[in-house]
Formats: sequence, C-alpha cells, structure tokens
Amino acid sequence: MKLSSIASSVLWASALAAIWLNGSLPLSGAGIEFKGANGPGKGKRVVLVAADDEYHSEEALPQLAKILAMRHRFTCTVLFAINPHNGTIDPHERHNIPGLEVLQNADLLILFMRFRDLPDNQTKYFADYVESGRPITGIRTATHASDIKPGSTYARYSFDSKIEGWEGGFGRRVLGETWMAHHGDHGKQGTRGIIVKGEESNPILRGIGDGAIWTPTDVYEVRLPLPGTSQPLVLGEVLTNMNPNDPPVPGKMNDPMIPVAWTCGYTGSQGKTSRVFTSTMGSADDLENEALRRLLVNTTYWAVRLENQIPPRADVDLVGEYHPHPFSSEEHMKGVKVSDLVKWKTVLGKISWRIGLDHYV
Repeated sequence: MKLSSIASSVLWASALAAIWLNGSLPLSGAGIEFKGANGPGKGKRVVLVAADDEYHSEEALPQLAKILAMRHRFTCTVLFAINPHNGTIDPHERHNIPGLEVLQNADLLILFMRFRDLPDNQTKYFADYVESGRPITGIRTATHASDIKPGSTYARYSFDSKIEGWEGGFGRRVLGETWMAHHGDHGKQGTRGIIVKGEESNPILRGIGDGAIWTPTDVYEVRLPLPGTSQPLVLGEVLTNMNPNDPPVPGKMNDPMIPVAWTCGYTGSQGKTSRVFTSTMGSADDLENEALRRLLVNTTYWAVRLENQIPPRADVDLVGEYHPHPFSSEEHMKGVKVSDLVKWKTVLGKISWRIGLDHYV
C-alpha cells in the first residue's frame, strides 16, 4: 500500500507505534490481541470494543489495551467496526463488529460504541455477556451504544427504548444513564474532574488528585440522582474554554456539578450482579490526560475484583507514539485493515511487535 493512499491515517498509525509484548496476533481480520505476561493482570482477558464515529475510539482503545497489557499484564483483545465490503476498519460502519464471540471467555468488557444496530448473531454475544453478570466499563458514547429499530430482537438495548423495565435501553438500565444532551458547550467548554467528597479513598481513585483529570470533551447531561446503586466518583466542572487552566463557568452550569464517572451494578438474567463503571469522558484526545488513563486502569483492576492490587500510583505511561486526532476532527482512518496494524519479528527468542508506518509503505 502506497504511503500516499494512507495520508489520512498517518496520525492514527503513529499512535500505534512500536511496542514489545509477550506475543500478540491479529484475529482473522476482526481485531487484535495483546497478550499479558506475568504480573497482576495475568490470566484476565479484557475485550475492548471500538465502534464510534465521533471520538476516535479506534485510536483510544488500542492505546489503552497496550497500557493494560504491557504495564499491567492483562490480555487484551480490541475489536473494531469493519466494513463488510472491503474488510477495512470503518468507524462509520453501523452494522458489523466481527469477533464478538471472544466475549464468551472475557473477564471484562470495555465498551466504546455509538448508535450501532448490529445483526442478531453479533448482538447475541453482547447480550449474553451483559446477562452473565460479568463486569462492564462504558466509555463516553457507550451510554448510547445502540440504536435499534422497535420490534427487533434486541430493541430493549436501544438508547431510546421505551420497553417496560428497559426505558432508556442498555445505557440507562445497565450503565446508569442513556444519551440525554450535552451539558457543557460541545467543542467549546472542556471538563475538570472533581472528586466526590467522601470518595477520596476509593481504590478506583488511587493516585488521582482532585482536579487532575482534565478533558477537552464537554460534560454530558445526566438525570439526578443517578438510578439504583449508582455511586458518583468524579464530578465534571464545566470550564469557560478548552484549556486545563481555564476557570469554571460561573452560575448554575456548575451548581450542581454533573457526575462524569460513577459505579453501579446490574443483575442479569443469570442472577449475578456485575460491577459496572461508566465514564462520560474518554475520547482519543481525552486519553492524553495521565489522570484519566489512571482512572481507566484502576477501574480495570476494580472491575475484575483486583482492587487490592491497585498500585499507589499505577504506571500509565503511553506505549509508543500517541498523537490522536482531536474529537473535533471528522477525519477518520481509511483503507486500513486489522492485518495492516501488525508486523512482527523474532528478536533473541522474544516477539517484538512493530506497529507503525513502515508496514504501510
């Protein structure tokens, strides 16, 4: 493939640059796996689903997966929306996320999906996972992950579901809220994370100082109080602009402040209650904030019941180069297949995975 044909993917490709892991592999064109070695996450399988067309989850989740695998030894599988006609990763593809069968053996689902309407044979794996009582982390648009026609088999998961007991769909019923509106001014007002009083010692917030989280994405609106067992952990202070040192917007916009990260539980049809974490922060450029990366890493430990092993200050250094598109950019990857992401060579008996521009030329 000529470099000129992937000009729109250069930033994204550089974000997936050289790493070392104890082996990983492409999954028949559906996704990519990063295998964890000896360490706290060994033996735990995390599946990350990147399928949104606004916040560049196709850039964010591979980086998060690499951090979880290399720094903390979780085995991570990243799945993408795939264009069924040419096999390329396509954030605008609403009807196809192959590889979801790996959820059958997953210990955690990290979901970053927006307004998808998948066929029943794919949604079944998702629904079976949700009902199993295993943990779920929802990022940003996961509150409105599905947009499914009424009368369909899994219509209850749709963000606008009016089915009794499933009003608001998967977002409201499982994660704690569905899509409502932008609370901050989208693209003009960033967010500062304020730790909820009384939650300072929560293990999910370990190593995260008050106000350390800053994201260029705005605060999402939610209904207060959040339902059921929901416990807010971080509140979103709406800022006057999109810089980390900007002052908060005065007046009612921040009174009260809206939760941007919380935990809750969902009891599935098998009678088991899952640990659920939701963050309405998390775009690819949000992930440049160290404190937000630490929040997501800590949450992974908590979700799989390893909260006693959360380090005082978890290592969340970026793996390789990471220069994501800003969420304001409508430019997405074009013409890139999962197989294009992976190139390996054996070095001194170890597997060195090189994920970068040299493979595209």
